[in-house]
Amino acid sequence: MLTILGFAMIATFLVLIMLKKMSPIAALVLIPALFCVFVGKGAKLGDYVIDGVTGLAPTAAMLMFAIVYFGVMIDVGLFDPVVRGILKFCKADPLRIVVGTAVLAAIVSLDGDGSTTFMITVSAMYPLYKRLKMSLVVMTGVAAMANGVMNTLPWGGPTARAATALKLDASDIFVPMIPALAMGLLFVFALAYVLGRRERKRLGTLTLDEVLVEEKETETVLVGAGTGTPATTRAGGSGTAGSASGTGTGAGAGLPAGEPEDDAAFRVLDPERATLRPRLYWFNALLTVALLTAMIMEWLPIPVLFLLGAALALTVNFPHMPDQKARIAAHAENVLNVSGMVFAAAVFTGVLNGTGMVDHMAKWVVGNIPDGMGPHMALVTGVLSIPFTYFMSNDGFYFGILPVLAEAGHAHGVSSLEIARASLVGQPLHMSSPLVPAVYVLVGMAKVEFGDHTRFVVKWAALTSLVVLGAGLLFGIV
Repeated sequence: MLTILGFAMIATFLVLIMLKKMSPIAALVLIPALFCVFVGKGAKLGDYVIDGVTGLAPTAAMLMFAIVYFGVMIDVGLFDPVVRGILKFCKADPLRIVVGTAVLAAIVSLDGDGSTTFMITVSAMYPLYKRLKMSLVVMTGVAAMANGVMNTLPWGGPTARAATALKLDASDIFVPMIPALAMGLLFVFALAYVLGRRERKRLGTLTLDEVLVEEKETETVLVGAGTGTPATTRAGGSGTAGSASGTGTGAGAGLPAGEPEDDAAFRVLDPERATLRPRLYWFNALLTVALLTAMIMEWLPIPVLFLLGAALALTVNFPHMPDQKARIAAHAENVLNVSGMVFAAAVFTGVLNGTGMVDHMAKWVVGNIPDGMGPHMALVTGVLSIPFTYFMSNDGFYFGILPVLAEAGHAHGVSSLEIARASLVGQPLHMSSPLVPAVYVLVGMAKVEFGDHTRFVVKWAALTSLVVLGAGLLFGIV
């Protein structure tokens, strides 16, 4: 019964949010609460929720202060050169923009933190997608898949969990998987190319002149990043442009003398915003490098690092109390949305774990694996990792299910290393799971409905996972 109810709860949640019948926060809270009553454990709902919140509280704290930290870094201009470089490469070509999104997300993912990756990627690319009226779910989907492949880095989480659960060395798991993961990343880039061509065909071939016609109204391009003047056009009927930020009334308004108009066209962050701190650029750059280094080296817990980093960044860049309050207020909406979603997800995971639904679901799946598949348990593990890491947390899969799969593999001569490597296959889809807090940073900053993102990304992310699995089998890794 618990097995059926567990699958029914997950299916109900996904259907309701994909059909937009409920908001993600409401669905994450009300659906598990209702199913907890169905299970007959309504009296223990409070305990389950508290356990879930306690487990996810550090993650919520990390996200809150990470959003403030990177929001301040955007405000003061740390990422302006990176943004300009990427946008100059992308020009007004939707194909280049989508491929650039994938490349940027993959590079930034080297820090091992999905939330950081999404904040930087969306901050850089969102204004251009809006300006050209491109599909925002393409941006969120490509970024999530690129980050999902890179999430398998030893310091990213899944590899370390697999190594801990099966008492193996993380490098023995990850290093042999590099060729298969590289194939997965190449597939994401190829998919970005295809999606970019589709966007180019839909919008037509845009030119700089088409995206420089301005309207007389303003909008905030990035939370706390200042305001600018949006530009829209329909020149020759071939393309339209959404929002942009730039000051003044001409192509080069507000720009240093002599700057090319190409730069002017794609300077999407207001170069005259009051929050810029050019004299502190290298301090902020070194602080960010030090913060990411400390995170990778695990010198302190990540929530503590971002708490200290946010406090230091605010104090140095905005020494006056009113300015600090203004920066915090500017990013408060993102902080509230993301932290609220995390605590709502805690209700979902708390009920799944507390009622025993997860355990029963796992045992049912493992128990229904045909005996003839025993010698192919690595393949079975890879296939199961795709839905399992989507419907549950990495902790639940790697510490709860992976050891059971490994034991089943041992009985048929399949090594734990093969099982561990195969378990990484599902990460491209996992990064879009409703139980991953970082995905709410992604859709929240991109102003995309979670249901729209889910409908778009699931098929492509699952295909990416299958490409990684197929490459692993082809190269004899799993």
